[in-house]
Amino acid sequence: MENLVKTAFNVPTREEVSATNQEIFDALNKALGFVPNLYATIAYSDNGLKRYLDFQNAKTSLSNKEKEAVNLVVSQVNGCVYCLSAHTVLGKMNGFTDEQLLDIRRAKSENAKINALVKLTADLTEKRGKVSADNVEDFFAHGYTKENLVDLIIQISDKTAMNYLHNLTKVPVDFPIASVL
Repeated sequence: MENLVKTAFNVPTREEVSATNQEIFDALNKALGFVPNLYATIAYSDNGLKRYLDFQNAKTSLSNKEKEAVNLVVSQVNGCVYCLSAHTVLGKMNGFTDEQLLDIRRAKSENAKINALVKLTADLTEKRGKVSADNVEDFFAHGYTKENLVDLIIQISDKTAMNYLHNLTKVPVDFPIASVL
């Protein structure tokens, strides 16, 4: 079904957001050199950006590399070009090659542990939690724990929210566009 939303979603500028969000914009500019368009879009909500960044940056049992693998798979399943583009850049920063990133988006990896992670991630995302027992058992067989499983589901929810936000708003992608599979 095509996005038929008539309301335009422009990327809010610093002057168009609350004082709290202006401070966050300033911090993002200092840390990243820019405010990503999707983060700026969250700033339509006076509380949403801080709330989301606190959620996104909370401690987890997953490594940054594992989080990026999850983010890519979820974004691929949900068809979010913005998040695929952003997490391709972040995936490279976390040590994945271009070929590995494309494989991860296909829910596979030559690394057996990452492979178990991305297979379960795709299954969880596609089937909204009603997954193959084999994928869960494979996840545990590769050294993941129940804590990792909970953190995986939380990571999926983080990325799903951003995928939905971009898929609805279609704000411009401000990262190099990820290749199409």
